[in-house]
Amino acid sequence: MKKLALILLVSVLAACGGSSNSLTPLSNDATILAFGDSLTFGTGTTPDKSYPAVLQELSGRKVINAGVPGELSAEGLVRLPGLLEEHDPDLLVLIHGGNDMLRKKNLDKAAENLKSMINLSRSKGVQVVMMAVPNPTLILSPAEFYEVVAEETGVPIETDAIADVLQFPANKSDTVHPNAKGYRQMAERLYALLQDYKAL
Repeated sequence: MKKLALILLVSVLAACGGSSNSLTPLSNDATILAFGDSLTFGTGTTPDKSYPAVLQELSGRKVINAGVPGELSAEGLVRLPGLLEEHDPDLLVLIHGGNDMLRKKNLDKAAENLKSMINLSRSKGVQVVMMAVPNPTLILSPAEFYEVVAEETGVPIETDAIADVLQFPANKSDTVHPNAKGYRQMAERLYALLQDYKAL
C-alpha cells in the first residue's frame, strides 16, 4: 500500500514537471540501492570504505552497492530493471555518466539514459536522488547535463560533492577516483542531502 501511494505521488509530481521540497522519510528497514559505475563500486579503496558502505553506516539503512566499473549509461539502463526487481529498494542513488564523458560519447544521449533510469525507478515506486559527476578537465566542474536532468525530472541533486572531493590530491587514489577519505566525504554530502530533503 505504501509503494502504491508513492507511485501515485510520483506520477502526479512527474506530470507537473517537478517534485516537492521533500522526499518520503525512509523507514528504519528501508533499502537504498546505490547504482552507478566505479565511483559507486569504490575503485581506489576497499569495499568497506566505498561511499555506499559509509552511507549505510551514517544512515542506519541497508545500502546495496550496485556499482560496475567502466559501465556506460546505456549499459546501466539495461542493467537497472533486474536490480529493481531483485532488491525492491525504497531509494535509488544515481551516479552515472562519467564513463560517457571519458569515452566522449553523446552527452545528450547520456542525459536521456539518466532520465529513463529515473522514470523507470519512479514507475516502481522508488524515490531517486542523483549526484553529478564532474567533467574530466583540468578545472573540475559538474557536467551541465546533470542539472538539466534534475530540473526536468524534479530529482534532488548534489551537484558539487564529487568535484569538490577530486579537487584535492589528498582525497584521490588517481585522477578520477577518490580514496577512502574522498568516498567518506561523498557519503557525508549525500547523507546531508537526504537529511535536507527529509528522507532521513
